[in-house]
Formats: sequence, structure tokens, C-alpha cells
Amino acid sequence: MTPSALSDVAHQTRSAQTLGLRWVGMQGIALPVQLAGQPIAAQMDAGVSLDQAEARGIHMSRLYLALQGLGLTPLTPERLKALLTAFLHSHQGLSAQAFLRIRGQALFERPALVSALSGWKAYPFEIHSQLNAEGLLQLRLKLEVAYSSTCPCSASLARQLIQQRFAEQFDGPQVDAAEVRAWLGRAEGIVATPHSQRSIAALSIALPADAPEIPLLALLERAEHCLGTAVQTAVKRADEQAFALANGQNLMFCEDAARRLHQTLSQWADLRGFHVSVTHLESLHAHNAVAESAWNWPTDY
Repeated sequence: MTPSALSDVAHQTRSAQTLGLRWVGMQGIALPVQLAGQPIAAQMDAGVSLDQAEARGIHMSRLYLALQGLGLTPLTPERLKALLTAFLHSHQGLSAQAFLRIRGQALFERPALVSALSGWKAYPFEIHSQLNAEGLLQLRLKLEVAYSSTCPCSASLARQLIQQRFAEQFDGPQVDAAEVRAWLGRAEGIVATPHSQRSIAALSIALPADAPEIPLLALLERAEHCLGTAVQTAVKRADEQAFALANGQNLMFCEDAARRLHQTLSQWADLRGFHVSVTHLESLHAHNAVAESAWNWPTDY
């Protein structure tokens, strides 16, 4: 049988059930992308709507072939729009909307707090893009940032215990400063410490269709600066001490973190909307503490 005689069941037959479908495509396509100046091994979900109710199916191979070569040039909103437009052109008469979701981990070298050391951190991200028949592009970027959070309540309770121990140790009318200084440096002096935990901020932002780039690095730098206690990579003791100081002067509940991030994203003029979700992976409890906030964000997204 020659290739020209091969049958195309999806094209030649009609569905026994006349029903349009919102999304038809493929999930977990492994492809490279170039983003934030680096190559990234990504997973992609590509699809289109099936608006012709009688059609048996779409042409998935056309979507897959359109994705080939995506990693040869930097990933930009313009590049995504061109790709989604190609999805629709290859499904004229069948589809009115095209979708592409990209997941991966970007690696960025981050400096230590005090010393000259640095190390690499992975930042999980997702890019959701959608194009309709009128050529309107919707583009969203999601990024996860890890940070440390020290509980304000726990810090207060620890200070109270230290005060009590101090009163027990120095109950006379006069206190020798050198003796107090030495006592503070011993384990029996700082009898309690507040609990801290690694925490995750999941930030989603809606970008304008004409955005010049996908601001992955800009988003993570705004978030880490806002939170003040981003987790570290390579450290010396001076860096660890600086991190302890940052935590002690930067106490926060999950509500505090969510409000800080909301305020920071509110000052980003180019955004069309955003959603903030923070999770404190509790060291005191067996459950997590979570807070969310959003502006101009659909509740069902």
C-alpha cells in the first residue's frame, strides 16, 4: 500500500455523538526551551478545542510537529502566539482556541548573604498560554520560590522563657554586665528558640499580550527581596549567622507573607492580574499553614 492510500479515520469518519470538546491534545511532551538565558528541559501540554461537533477528532501529529524547533530560539510571548496561531491554522474548521502549557525548572546562581560563595537553586515554573480565533493571547506565568519563615508567636514565647530564666539567674539588686554577657553565650542562657520552617510561595501572574519577554527572573527577584529570607545554597558560618539575623528580624505568619507578596505584585504596573499562595510547612504541627490572595484573577483558574 502506498502512503497516499493510507486511511485517515479521524478525517474520514464522523462521530456518532455530536458534541464539541473544550480541549483535545497531548500531555507530557518532552522538549527543550530557551528561557531566562538558559536551556531548560520542559514538559508540555498542547491542545486545541474541538468545536466542530460532528468531527471524529483532531490531528494531534500536527500539534506535535509544530512544537519541533521551539527550543531553537528564546521563548517569548511573540513566539508563543506564533506557535498557537500555527495550531489553529492546522485545524481550520475544527478549532477556535489553542492551548500550550509548559512546565520546567530554571536554575539560577544565587549569592550567599555575606561571603563570596554562591550556588545554584532550582525554581519550578509553569507557563500557560491560550489563543482564541480573534487572535487574543492570554498568558500566565507561575513560579515557586522557597523561603524560611519564623513564627512570631513562637518567638514571643521563647523570649518569655529567656526572661524567666534571666530573672532566676540574676535576682539580686545589681547585675554585672560581663557576667550577663557570658551567660547569654551559654546554652542555659538562651533556653528556648522559636521554630522556623521551609516555606513555599507559589506566584501566578497574568501578562499583557504584547509583553516583550517572560519575566521569570524579575518575578523571583521581586519575591525573594520582598520575603527577605530566601533559602540559601553554599554558606559559611558568617552567612548562616546573617541568615539567623534575617529570620529573627523578619518574623512572619503565612498571612504576613501573603500580604507582603500581594503588595509587591500590586506595584508591578505591567501585570493584568495575579494570584499568591503561600504554604508554611509547619515544624510545630503535622499540617501546613496556607494563605492566598489575588487581584483580577478568575476564581476557577
